[in-house]
Amino acid sequence: MVIWDEQLGTTTFIFQRMSWNEAMVLLKRGNFNMILAERDRQIEYHFDPMNPDAQLCFLKLSRLFQGKPEVLPENAGHIKPLMVSGTRYIDFFIPGILAMGVMMSCMWGLSYGLIDKRSKKLLRRMVATPMKKSYFLMSMITVRIGMNIIESLFLVLFAWLAFRINVRVNLAALLLIFLAGNFAFAGLAVFISSRTANTEVGNGLINAIVFPMMILSGIFFSYHNFPDWAIPVIQMLPLTMLADGVRSIFIEGAGLLQVTQPVLILTAVGALFFTSGLKVFRWY
Repeated sequence: MVIWDEQLGTTTFIFQRMSWNEAMVLLKRGNFNMILAERDRQIEYHFDPMNPDAQLCFLKLSRLFQGKPEVLPENAGHIKPLMVSGTRYIDFFIPGILAMGVMMSCMWGLSYGLIDKRSKKLLRRMVATPMKKSYFLMSMITVRIGMNIIESLFLVLFAWLAFRINVRVNLAALLLIFLAGNFAFAGLAVFISSRTANTEVGNGLINAIVFPMMILSGIFFSYHNFPDWAIPVIQMLPLTMLADGVRSIFIEGAGLLQVTQPVLILTAVGALFFTSGLKVFRWY
């Protein structure tokens, strides 16, 4: 772990001794970017050369150990590129993008769609019909989940063709946490749009929820870069649970047992917000 002190202008490195298997698991989860090993009294650097954070860490460590920063030669004997599936940055990135796509699709496609229909007086016409509010909302959620499945399949197919990510995953576990994540964000979308009739207000409400989770939930970089006190809070966010769950299936081979807890929590979150939104939902 690398800590940069802006006031002092110094860099602090925190080293932790562990087994190779433990280090690989933490590297895949994004807890750190590099593994150091000693062989024949020479330090070996194991990292993904395509990861800019790992490159920066290598330059700083080479200055620490050799007294001067080194260039990043591809054929250097002490640099051991980690290019196997699960250790690359792209393997960390794709599951996060998949989870973020679910959030954005539900929050903008479902929530903003309801707000826009209410602002245009389209929902008012539903009052004269015998259809219940729950049927109407569940139909929109079902359509949105179906669209998310198709979009995610295209993303995974592209990632497999372009980057050869590992697709030999537990499909039952992946489908379960995918549906739970969709339901959680769909319930949140229904709650936000239950009474709002102004699209400008709707934009503000959606952005207030979406953007903090985009930054904090470990989509583009690991949330372990944030202060230690913030990590337990970040791990409770719905997007963090969904991204960590999908990532564990893709790069760690997690099964149904490992994703049971996030699935139950995401389902409970979706049920709570959906029932709350349904009670205060209005057609006009």
